[in-house]
Amino acid sequence: MAETILIVDDEPFNVDLLEQELGDLGYETLTAFDGQAAVELVRQQRPDLVLLDVMMPVMDGFTACRLLKEDEETRLIPVIIMTALDRVEDRIQGIEAGADDFLTKPVNDRELVARIQTALKMKAAIEQKVNQVSRLRDHFAKFVPEQVKQLAASNPDAPELSEKIERDVSVLMLDVTGYSKMSEQLPATELNELVERYFSAFLDRIREADGDINETAGDGFMALFMDSQNAAAGSAPHAIRAVDTALDLLHVTESLNAEITQASGGQTPLSVHMGVNSGSALVGSTRFEGTRGTRWTFTASGPVTNVAARLVGVAADGQILIGPQTCKSVGDRYQLEAIGERQLKNLSEPIVVHRVVARSRT
Repeated sequence: MAETILIVDDEPFNVDLLEQELGDLGYETLTAFDGQAAVELVRQQRPDLVLLDVMMPVMDGFTACRLLKEDEETRLIPVIIMTALDRVEDRIQGIEAGADDFLTKPVNDRELVARIQTALKMKAAIEQKVNQVSRLRDHFAKFVPEQVKQLAASNPDAPELSEKIERDVSVLMLDVTGYSKMSEQLPATELNELVERYFSAFLDRIREADGDINETAGDGFMALFMDSQNAAAGSAPHAIRAVDTALDLLHVTESLNAEITQASGGQTPLSVHMGVNSGSALVGSTRFEGTRGTRWTFTASGPVTNVAARLVGVAADGQILIGPQTCKSVGDRYQLEAIGERQLKNLSEPIVVHRVVARSRT
């Protein structure tokens, strides 16, 4: 496909001459007779290159060039300024406006062609690099927690991206029941595909509740819920969203089990159990430095996370156990069964544990 070049000059004779010459060389052309019209045309048509005169009515070439280079949508389009002005100050003004190259009028045909070809090659090389970076970004984005993406988009200098700050959170821990036994019964690839199918469905529910998975293992994961400053009005607190999500994950598991069992004619393939705990945690980046490099993770750490891990460790198949702060935060929103005080591993004091039975009927 032929490249398109926009010719901008207030002299119709110059425009006609360049149109003819560039057409003979196989280029498509667009024309404008002042800087303002040129800027509007570039934004609408996206030509591959702009040949821009300086001295024009309405808007001069320097101003038009500056506007194009300040616009993220048009800044990569090369601009070659054509001018009869040959003072050093004029060239400096063009450079400051962002011009990619200069041609002195009257334009030499061979020089015109050479500079156009060079500018277009440079544009193609830059676009190739930009596309490579974009593909790499999209690839690595798969490994970045959604909360990190949101933080970086809203505030690239957010302290959580380089350190940890104290936040009120809810942590949901999920484990696959009987994973070790399943790993002995199923080929590794089949088990991996099975777990991926469930976890992909789980991720959808977690994201819908403004949570995110930030730690994973073969047989489970940790999901983090926080209250965002940008949350919509009426958004449920993080503890409620975490428990709601846990109930949804049980429902998703049952639905997928029914589908897979019906399709395979075998036994129910997978079941899960969960622990949810709420409280204050240090949230943000954790850096591990070794002699062979540095690794960063984004997570929540502290007793709230440890308790959630202990709760999932004592939960039975299909159970959701919650800690005392979560129980206090959710109020009477759920039907709860009091398990009583439990002495959990590595905790100095026993804690009161409840099992979530269902959502309360209203």
